[in-house]
Amino acid sequence: MQSGNTQGCLPLFLFAVFMILFPLFLADVMITALGRLGLSPRVTLLAAMGIFIGGMINIPVRRIEKNQPFDASSCRFFGLHRFFADQTCRQQHTVLAVNVGGCVIPCLIAAYELFRIAGHGPGALGLALTAVGINIFICYHTARPVANVGIAMPALVPAIAAAACALLLYRELAPPIAFCAGVLGPLIGADLLHLKEIEKLNTGVASIGGAGTFDGIVLSGLLATLLA
Repeated sequence: MQSGNTQGCLPLFLFAVFMILFPLFLADVMITALGRLGLSPRVTLLAAMGIFIGGMINIPVRRIEKNQPFDASSCRFFGLHRFFADQTCRQQHTVLAVNVGGCVIPCLIAAYELFRIAGHGPGALGLALTAVGINIFICYHTARPVANVGIAMPALVPAIAAAACALLLYRELAPPIAFCAGVLGPLIGADLLHLKEIEKLNTGVASIGGAGTFDGIVLSGLLATLLA
């Protein structure tokens, strides 16, 4: 009897260990990737903390009224609605928002990296923008609207495309170029250029970058940086 109880508690124990260690692993990967962008250790740490904490903050930018009420998810904390069941409520509008950790901070870092790349000359900036443009094109054509989710696309496509473009176009500046293409490709190609389709989805909150640290914009940029 005691052995059976022990075996029954083992999956719960392993799950608890995973929940504790996974954020630490993710933080280590994030700091390693950001460190390859030429950021100082202090700025790297602040950026990583901003992405984690900012993932809880959605900034509403627009309210879209619907013709018919629908069931909307009420759990939007770090995108956990994708993994756990949560309560729903009836509403007749969609709030379009921008997530601080999943969108705003990565875009600020990308803008800073483009400024640094421009310091290597107009040719370097032109190649970086070419990589961004190619990834925007790829993300636009691979992204699809999904009800109650938003815009979905193959998880590794934008990161691999961004890293490949960076390595082929300007190997010496591959990490920052890959990050910029990895962030701006999904943001513009998957989200902004599909904005009209997002507005048609029956979802309570359509947050760009709304899964926080787990969002495709952040993961694509970080993974592309590590691959480059």
